[in-house]
This record gives sequence, C-alpha cells and structure tokens, in this order.
Amino acid sequence: MRPPATSSPLKAVLWDMDGTIVDTEPYWIAAEHALVEAHGGTWSHEQAMQLVGQSLTFSAGLLQQAGVDLGIREIIDTLTAEVVASVRRQVPWRPGARELLEDLHLAGVRCALVTMSEGPLAREVVSSLPRPYFEVVVTGDTVAQGKPHPEAYLKAVELLQEDDPGLAIHHCVALEDSEPGVAAAVASGVATVAIPHIVPLPEDGRYTLWESLAGRSLADLEDLVVARSAAPSAATPAGLLETSHD
Repeated sequence: MRPPATSSPLKAVLWDMDGTIVDTEPYWIAAEHALVEAHGGTWSHEQAMQLVGQSLTFSAGLLQQAGVDLGIREIIDTLTAEVVASVRRQVPWRPGARELLEDLHLAGVRCALVTMSEGPLAREVVSSLPRPYFEVVVTGDTVAQGKPHPEAYLKAVELLQEDDPGLAIHHCVALEDSEPGVAAAVASGVATVAIPHIVPLPEDGRYTLWESLAGRSLADLEDLVVARSAAPSAATPAGLLETSHD
C-alpha cells in the first residue's frame, strides 16, 4: 500500500467505472440491442437510457420485460461477455480520468473502484491501466443491493478503513456520471461529483456538477473535502440510510 497523503484533507477517491473512467455505455447499449433483437423484440433509446448506472440485476429484469427469454444470470453473463470483448478491442477512456488517477497516485491519495459491472469487466479495465491505481474494487456481484442504494460506497469505505482506521466518510470524494450512481454516493454521505455523460443531470445542492474530468486535479478534490467539512448541514450516511428502505 502506498503511504497516505498525510498533508491532504482528501484520503480517498471512490470512482465509478462505466461512463466515468471508461465510455462503455455505448458498448452496453449495443449489447442490449443485440440481445433483445435476437429474441424477436425491439429496444428503444429511451429504454436503454433507463438502464444507465443501474444494477445489472435491475437491467436484466427490464430486458426480460422487453422479450428476452433468458434467466437473470444468463442475461448478465451475456451482456458482460459482449462488453468485455468490446473493451479488449478498444478501451474507450473518458477525458481526464487517467490523468487524474495518475495525479492522485503520485500524491498518495488512495483510490477505490465502485462499479455495478461485475468482476470480469472491472478486471479488464483495471488491467488496462498503467499502474495499480485501485487498492479496493467493489463490483456489482459483491454487494446485495446495487446503486442507487449506497451499499457499494459504504463497503468501499469500510475496506479502505482496514488499512487506515482513521479514514472516514468526510475524507472521501466520489466521482459518478449517472443518476443512480450519484444517488448512491450522496446517500453514503460522501462528497459527490457528478460528471454527466450519457444522461444529463440537473444542478443540485447535494452534489457538485463538473462538465468533465479534463483539467481537474488533486486540488479541486481537496477543495470539495474542505467545503464539506465546513458545512454544518452535511448529511450523515446513517440518517440517509434510515430513509432508504421501502
């Protein structure tokens, strides 16, 4: 493990993957179209947009409703295999993501990957990076409840705390591109940056909106941690979790 960035108020950055680090959403949408059409159905742009950022279990359920005559597990495995094959042909990096990862790595700020994609795709993307940036990887097949539930983000923080018990929610920033992902990060209590990509996101006081990661630096993320610490009304994850159960 790298030595912590003791002089920085920022101890960890929690990264979404699809749409934030890599532009894999078009790969997912193409795989959905092919699967639905193979089962004699049709798949619209509007339907595809409903799946952006959602758990694969949720997405598979909607694909079944669209006519895919397979079990949830079969649908997930089929989609994941298609996207992994596409990533192996070309990794579509999002602007500024690799540069910011390198900036954080050199500063000793720890990083966690928090994705609803499953292990095979996450490993493919992580192995394509030039360094082992991610100390912790939380994937959709390692949590009981996917985004927009905060479980994945809370689990990432807990795993980071194993090597640094002093690390807390308020030392972290989450980077997300989708509505379910942003909702999950906000509900965990982590300072959240939304970098909308496929689906636009509105201005909202609960998170910070950036157009892109291009040109963003450690200092930008540190400013968010300082601002969150200074805000007396900052939400706690426990309070938010109490209202998250239906």
